[in-house]
Amino acid sequence: MVPMTLLGVRVEMPNNQPVVLLREEGGPRYLPIFIGIPEATAISYALQGVDVPRPMTHDLFAVVMADAGVTLEQVAITELHDGTFFAELALRRGDEQWRVSARPSDAIALAVRMDHTVPILAATDVLDEAGVLYEGDDADESDDEGPVPDLDEFREFLEQVRPEDFAD
Repeated sequence: MVPMTLLGVRVEMPNNQPVVLLREEGGPRYLPIFIGIPEATAISYALQGVDVPRPMTHDLFAVVMADAGVTLEQVAITELHDGTFFAELALRRGDEQWRVSARPSDAIALAVRMDHTVPILAATDVLDEAGVLYEGDDADESDDEGPVPDLDEFREFLEQVRPEDFAD
């Protein structure tokens, strides 16, 4: 499993398709995952610290977990089949540990709501298949986390990439 950093949520144009963008820690690969609008909103709101008048589904789930003494230990992007990503939540309550299958978007939306940092990991084969190696002309090679892309060029890439690009 490869540790990933959540960079945020973007909207792919012209279809207005949201994409959550992860970056390999210490490496140059990015993992774009196309997601639904409600999940994109949930992730964006949490990242921006937006307070909503009523709890969203992921907020509710986080409260129920906390009240039940369950901790989210990590999110793992485990598989990619026919362009669809799969993830698992690694949960703990006391000495008991278990994993629950989840959509990556829901898993990430839950992770960003925790009061602790939740590692996001991607299976090596998923990153090998769907990861995008991006090195812009203005990449900063001295950065310990790998090259930093020119944002305008990367936005242009995001505008051109499609969900079908990740199908077998």
